[in-house]
Amino acid sequence: MSLGSQYDIWHRRVYESDPGHADESSPWYRLVLEYLEPVAGKYILEIACGRGGFSRFLANRGARVTGSDFSHAALTIASGKAEDIAPYAQPPNFVQADAHQLPYRDGAFDVIISCETIEHLINPAVALSEMARVCRPGGALYLTTPNYLNATGIYILYTLMRRSGELPGDRAPNTDQPLDRRYLFFQVRKMLADAGWTISYSDGTVHQFSVIPRHDPLQAPMLESWRFLRRALSPFAFHYFLLARLRTDPS
Repeated sequence: MSLGSQYDIWHRRVYESDPGHADESSPWYRLVLEYLEPVAGKYILEIACGRGGFSRFLANRGARVTGSDFSHAALTIASGKAEDIAPYAQPPNFVQADAHQLPYRDGAFDVIISCETIEHLINPAVALSEMARVCRPGGALYLTTPNYLNATGIYILYTLMRRSGELPGDRAPNTDQPLDRRYLFFQVRKMLADAGWTISYSDGTVHQFSVIPRHDPLQAPMLESWRFLRRALSPFAFHYFLLARLRTDPS
């Protein structure tokens, strides 16, 4: 079975488990919205838009959105939710595409959004370079990805390495998604810099601690409302956020 077919099955299962889920309520999207500049009239590309909830949310704010995803099943679900679009809004353009080879012209978008995506790509460095290619000079990238330099992540890595001998960044077996890799925050920062992005801000969300084996981690929700402290602790948050700008000077 191809990776695309596996993701079709995964998206259908996730959608059927909660058809009414509002994507913008996810912690990584909430963090993006804290930093997102006014989007009305801007051309926005969401990479791995999934079932399209956040793309529709941005369209309702006046953005001209293209939602791109590898999964045909995800985009079928996204396209079927036209009732989520306000009468005055321009519906998103949903396109099936591979993040490693985006079918858009150079500099086509003002903003790129990539949430919880690069860890599911075969070659995230290539994808980040493609995002840079289709973004206008000075345009913005809002990116989130799980970061494993925290108590929960270290515990997960420890159990994986004991079971399979794999190291951070290797493909991890028996995870929820068909393809899932493990990165630390400094690895993500280097990949962005190498692809031509200049990081403006970093932040993080979901601060939790694995204290008792085989039990859910303990949450620290009070950290989420204190931006200064949250940013200071971002290297230890489970979801790491970067706001980056495309360098105007290729060098």
